[in-house]
Amino acid sequence: MHTLHRNDQELRRLEELHELLHRGINPYPPTFEKSHSSQHILSGFTDENAQDFSSVRLAGRIMAIRKMGKATFCHLQDDAGRIQIYLKKDDTPDFYDILGNLDIGDIIGVSGHVFRTKTGEISVWAKQATLLCKSLRVLPIAKEETDEQGNKVVYDAFADKELRYRKRYVDLIVNPEVKDVFVKRSKIISTMRRFFEDRGWLEVETPILQPLYGGATARPFITHHNALDIELYLRIADELYLKRLIVGGYEGVYEFCKNFRNEGMDRSHNPEFTLMEIYIAYKDYIWMMGMVEELLSTLCMKVNGSHTVSYDGHELSFQAPFRRATMYELITEAINEDIRGYDREQLLAVARKNNVEVESTASGMKIFDEIFSQKVQHTLIQPTFVMDYPVEMSPLAKAHRSEPGLVERFELYVAGTELANCFSELNDPIDQRARLEDQARIRAAGDDEAMVVDEDFLYAIEVGMPPTAGLGIGIDRLVMMLTGQTSIRDVLFFPQMKPEKQPH
Repeated sequence: MHTLHRNDQELRRLEELHELLHRGINPYPPTFEKSHSSQHILSGFTDENAQDFSSVRLAGRIMAIRKMGKATFCHLQDDAGRIQIYLKKDDTPDFYDILGNLDIGDIIGVSGHVFRTKTGEISVWAKQATLLCKSLRVLPIAKEETDEQGNKVVYDAFADKELRYRKRYVDLIVNPEVKDVFVKRSKIISTMRRFFEDRGWLEVETPILQPLYGGATARPFITHHNALDIELYLRIADELYLKRLIVGGYEGVYEFCKNFRNEGMDRSHNPEFTLMEIYIAYKDYIWMMGMVEELLSTLCMKVNGSHTVSYDGHELSFQAPFRRATMYELITEAINEDIRGYDREQLLAVARKNNVEVESTASGMKIFDEIFSQKVQHTLIQPTFVMDYPVEMSPLAKAHRSEPGLVERFELYVAGTELANCFSELNDPIDQRARLEDQARIRAAGDDEAMVVDEDFLYAIEVGMPPTAGLGIGIDRLVMMLTGQTSIRDVLFFPQMKPEKQPH
């Protein structure tokens, strides 16, 4: 059995809790009515309108406390920021009696009036105060000092990345800038929703548990449904279901979907991630490029007030238009050789000549993909649409209207990372069946990330799907770029972590 370990400070807090209970004080009352937030007060109060703030009620967590005999100053933190509270024994005698049982991290509610201290700090003079929650754990509060040059020096900051991810609730309390990232994440998603709604497109929901997984090349998570006694898969994409809705007659559908891929983890991959997919009937991938430019330009301006953002040492510009170049053009630029039409052996020779690492058993398309990944991808810093992929790499994309062997597809790369993927969707049912059967043969040969044949999806395509453009945008990566975060774990509240070793 796991034993609960408490240090001396936490044992002292337990004693304080018992003392409060012994005195008949409920340390966990059910409610407190707030009238103001810290930000409302700090941004709205002036010496001229002090009367408007003669009665305020606010609540939050004690983040600093300074006792001075019969008066005490403390800093209260709510979800909008911090504000100073002034407590006087004569005004709050009952509360003042239990101050010795309170600590940093406890949550209190106060009511009183707003005033400005002699040093000019806007504060709340408490006329009443109530304990709302006794904290039993010690917060890792950073200490600040000012050096001889007048610079602030921070000690004991809660900076251990792994601990911050595991204890995100503590991270949010003691590192306020972390909260700002997630506020921006919410704004990004809500702005996208309004952008789509204004154009008449419908937000939908599709199954997370699927009898067949498809729409991407990835290894799935498998689960079991007891009542039906069948295996189900957590979705790796929602593409095939959204296309079914286009077949059903909707002309614009989108979903913010949680996807699950049983793969490795790194700074841009988490096994559970958020993707936005959208499908618009009667459009193609060229039209979709313009829509993506407008969308990302709007998002960057809304979130940052500018078309530019600093990310991983680069100043990225989301001002339209973005660069457009074909995959083959970019490879030719990088290695000074046009490899269009090369067979496997020729591609392998090119890889070796250019120090591209590939497995000796890799297929021609895998070698081609590695040449692009290792020689081109990291150079694509400013937003770039990489267009017109080989058909073997894109089993769900429409054949190119003028370039045999290619498909109408683009991926948007920013800062060397894929941010979006788009097809002119394949709606030829004969071609679609042939490509999925090719994938099945690749899978049978040992590639467990190749696609499976979904007969119901093929039936839907045979019913008839209009010309359609489909787009997927990785929300987590988009948030990373627009907030300047270089690890996906910094834009997920609760990223996947290795299990902690439990003490024996």
